[in-house]
Order: sequence, then C-alpha cells, then structure tokens
Amino acid sequence: MKKEAIAVMFLLVLFIFFGCQSNTDYREVRQYTIEQFLNTTSIFGSSFSADGKTVLFSSDASGVYNAYTIPVEGGEPKQLTDSKDDAIFAISYFPTDNRILYRGDKGGDEIWHIYLREEDGTVKDLTPGENARAVFYGWSRDEKSFFYGSNMRNPKFMDVYEVDIETFAAKRIYQNDAGYNFGGMSNDKRFMALSKTITRNNSEMYLYDIETRELQHLSPHEGDVTYSPVTFSIDSKNLYYLTDEGREFTYLKSYDIEAGQSEKVEETNWDIMYGYFSHNGKYRVIGINSDAKTEIKIYDTETTQPISLPELPNGNITSVNISKGEKLMTFYFNGSRSPNNLYVYNFETNQYTQLTNSINPEIEPLDLVEAEIVRYESFDGLEIPAVFYKPQHIKRGEKVPALVKVHGGPGGQARIGYSALTQYLVNHGYVVIDVNNRGSSGYGKTFFKLDDLKHGEDDLSDCVDAKKFLASTGYVDESKIGIIGGSYGGYMVLAAAAFRPEEFQAGVDIFGISNWVRTLESIPPWWEAFREALYKEMGNPETDKEYLHRISPLFHADQIVQPLMVLQGANDPRVLKVESDDIVEAVRQNGVPVEYVVFDDEGHGFRKKENRINGYKAILGFLDQHLKDGTKEQEMSSEK
Repeated sequence: MKKEAIAVMFLLVLFIFFGCQSNTDYREVRQYTIEQFLNTTSIFGSSFSADGKTVLFSSDASGVYNAYTIPVEGGEPKQLTDSKDDAIFAISYFPTDNRILYRGDKGGDEIWHIYLREEDGTVKDLTPGENARAVFYGWSRDEKSFFYGSNMRNPKFMDVYEVDIETFAAKRIYQNDAGYNFGGMSNDKRFMALSKTITRNNSEMYLYDIETRELQHLSPHEGDVTYSPVTFSIDSKNLYYLTDEGREFTYLKSYDIEAGQSEKVEETNWDIMYGYFSHNGKYRVIGINSDAKTEIKIYDTETTQPISLPELPNGNITSVNISKGEKLMTFYFNGSRSPNNLYVYNFETNQYTQLTNSINPEIEPLDLVEAEIVRYESFDGLEIPAVFYKPQHIKRGEKVPALVKVHGGPGGQARIGYSALTQYLVNHGYVVIDVNNRGSSGYGKTFFKLDDLKHGEDDLSDCVDAKKFLASTGYVDESKIGIIGGSYGGYMVLAAAAFRPEEFQAGVDIFGISNWVRTLESIPPWWEAFREALYKEMGNPETDKEYLHRISPLFHADQIVQPLMVLQGANDPRVLKVESDDIVEAVRQNGVPVEYVVFDDEGHGFRKKENRINGYKAILGFLDQHLKDGTKEQEMSSEK
C-alpha cells in the first residue's frame, strides 16, 4: 500500500508539473479594436536640419501621411504639411537652410513629383508634367544642387537630371536609352554608377564618366551574378558595390577606379543589403538581412573597429542616419510588439533619446505577440522559414483558427516587425504563420530562384505545407485554416482557391493578380528597365501565353468553392482594378460567398488610416464569419 501511495503521489506530481508547464504561455489579454491598433502612428524617414537641431520625418498622425519635424532634444512634433487627401512623404531638409523637399502622387497612382516647401510654407512643384514621374537621387557634395531621375522625355526610362537649388533650373546630365538604373554619383560629380537588370538573379554594373561621356562595363561575367552599386568613397576614388559573385549571399566590395581592381570589404552569412559612409567618411554603415531581421553595423573608418550601438530589448535598430557633423545619429527601433520609434544617439556621450512614442497608449504592449522564426519541411524536403505568431490567450485543450499569410513580390520576404493587421488578427484569436516560400529573398540566391517559371505551383505547395506545421502545434483547428496575402501574396490566395480548392476554408486577397497575361501586358511604362527580367521570371505574354494561362486563377475560377474576400485600390498602377473586378464576378457565378471592398482613393497599398480601418475591420468580420462557426466576433474597446 505504501508503494502504491508513493506511485500515485509521483503521478500526481508529474501531472501537476507537466500540466502547469503546458499552460505556462497562457496569458489573459485585453482585446482591442482596429481603431485602437491604427491609432498607433506610422512614421519613417529622417533628415537633420542644417544646424543639426531638428529632424524631418514622415508621419500619418493626421490620418494621411504628412511631413513633420521634431527637436533632437525631444519635444512635440510639428506638422509642416497639411494634406487631407494625398500622401506626402518627406525627402530631406536643404543642406544650408530649413527649406524641405517632399514627394507626392495623386490617389496612389505612383506618378511621383518632387515638391519644394519654402520656410514660409509656400509650395512649388519642381518636376511638373501630367505623366512625368520623378525620383530623388541625392544632394551634390558642394551643396549647390540635387539629382533626380525622370521619365518626362521617354515614359519607359529614367534620365538623370541635376537641379541648381538657387534657380531650380534642371539640366539633363545623362540620357538613359538602355534601361539603366541609377546607382550613385561621386562627390566630385565626375562619375555616375549605373546597373542594368538582366533577370532577378543576374545584373550588370557600369561606370559613366560625365566628362568624357564614356561608359565602362565593370562586371563582365558568366552565369547568374548580381552587381549593385551602393556608394562612392568620400574622395571619389572608389566605387562600393554589392555582389553575390561566387557566393550564396551578397557581400560588399570596393572598386578602385584608377587601378581598375576590386577587393572584398565585408562578408557575412546573410545578405548585406546596403552600405554607405557618413558625410565626412568617419563612419561606414552596413545593413544585414539576418534571418528576417535587420542587423546594423557601424565602423569607425580610421580604426576599422565597430561602434557599440544602443542595447534595446525585443527589436531591431534600422534606418541609421548620421548628421553632417558626425556627432549625432538618428535611428528607428521596432519589433513585433513595437511600431517604429525615432531615436537620436550621441556618439560623444554614448547616450540616446527616444523622440517618439508611436503606439496607442490604450494598448498594452505585453498584450501583443512576440514573433518567432520557425522552419518546416515542404513537399520535396526543402526547409521553409516563416515568421510565426501564436495568440497568448489559447487555453489548454482549445483549438483555434489559423491563417497562412503570404508576402508580396515575387521575391519579397516576411520579416519581423510591427504589423497592425497581423497583431489585430492574433489579438482576436488567430494563429498566423507568415511564410517565406521558395523564391523569397534573404535566404541565398539558390532559394531565391527556385520559383522561376513555377509560380502558383511549387511556391504554392510551400504555403499549403505550412498547414502541417500548424497542425503539429496541437492547438490549431485543421478545419479552420485560411490564407491571406497582398499583391503577389494576393495572387497566391487566388491560386490556392483555384488550384488547391479544398486546402483553405477561406481566402483574403488584397490587390492580387488574377490574370498574368493581362498584368504582364499592362505593366507601368516606368517598369521598362525590369520588363525583360520580369518576363524571364514570370513568363512572356507573347511567347509563354499557354503557361501564363495555366497559372492565372481567372481562367480556372470555376474551381473556386471556398469563401473569398477581395480588397482593391481603384488607382493601382501595378495590379489594375480589372484584375479584382473579373475574379469577383467569376467567383460569384459559382454561387460562392464573395466580399469585395474597393477604395476609390488608393493605389497599390492603403495609405489612409480611415481606409485601413474599414478594410481591416472587414477582413476580421469575414474571417470570423467563415472560420469561427459563422459568428462575427464583436470588437470590444479596452480601457486601461
């Protein structure tokens, strides 16, 4: 009896221990409305004023993106522009005064213009023209001009112009007739770096001598190799560029212009995304795409030693910008639970100041979910990385619905960072797995090109096989898994609905392609430099029509049997509204439930808070109806 009692006691202890342990990640959380999530402010960009006392940035605090400034010592942001309709994105302060440049378009049509805002608030369009698109390239070292690209001469190609900032007269300094991409201007204004896209996995690099008008090919090679110029040295003697020559990942090299020789500068086990120097060359900055997170490294160029950066928990330092005097640095910090916040760091005191607090104070960050990087095996044994979000309020034994989320592209990447939509869905009880299917960037060039001419096929299987991972968790209801995605991810939603109709119980398509033949025939004219590369990856609408017809969901819409939601911007220049119109009409003919949300004042991506609120609320209502036993969950405001 004594032994039996001990055994019972032992089993009871085990039950209590493991039972409690299996529930240690449970946490009661408050549930928030989408209005509360989107009362969080979205900010990005930074430019120091000439005196180094204020920072210029973009914010949607007003409901529409506008230009703001804030003192480097901290204080209340000051709104400089007051657009009520079209988004305004700050570019830069002028080098020697408090005038600013900003860019804007009309209703999301992506025909960007560059605007001057004088210190008295008056505004002038510096790049007029109804169909002319302008892109800012940077200030000259002598602070007397700036460079920009424009397709006003030829809608297909971006010529390079220099603008005198006293007269604002624009002079064309390079006529682009071959579809080159601007890669940088040397400080002495003699050399211009250019690249040319052959395919997503293959490119060329050139050096143009503005004095002699000679174009030098810097990258003769065989096979698929990418070359991307990133910056010139301060003395204009070296061109720095990224390449994956002989490697899986991109690394940084330097080309000596006089000697005509290259040498490796830095390499990691991940892609180096960019590199640049501070104004006087005291610091060199690189950004690394480290397993879906950004890693910043800053080096003192004199000692070659890395600079210690502020240690902040649960997030990434991104978007470093060093002041002209090289004393101060702005950076953004964000994570799964924290949207972008702007900071200033003092190199001399090693102190940093948080300038903004973007999250809605009504939201408790601990109620949000910390993303986790996971990996699972796809149908052919390929390992697929993904970003995983598990609601904290799953009770022991409970089975909850889940969503497979697919990023844009093709060639995009699911990354760790704050997403109001994702956190909103997770907060309302959905497990989310954000998939980096084959063809995603960030995992080497072999992985990157695995989906070429296999779209809607092997990459779709990667998304379908995410269901196995979800099932393995033990807390996902396998009969209530949906799929959601935007742009190329929206196409994947439609592909899943048409080609694997029984796999997902509902789909949310956010401006996705339904007809690849039409989309590839109607790409914007300013994409001409990438047209052939896009054709080689996706297929040529003239020669590969049969293949494109096969992978286009519109032509197989009769197979769609599961509920579908479609969201679309009426002014989208990349995925035309007709793409969504046609798939909605076709699916409705099947007698399948379809919800269609169109925003008349948006393009490719929804920039206005009001539209995002309405769109995201509609998404949750649709998912609740079709993945939660037909009952729409009621949003409840949370009070602190």
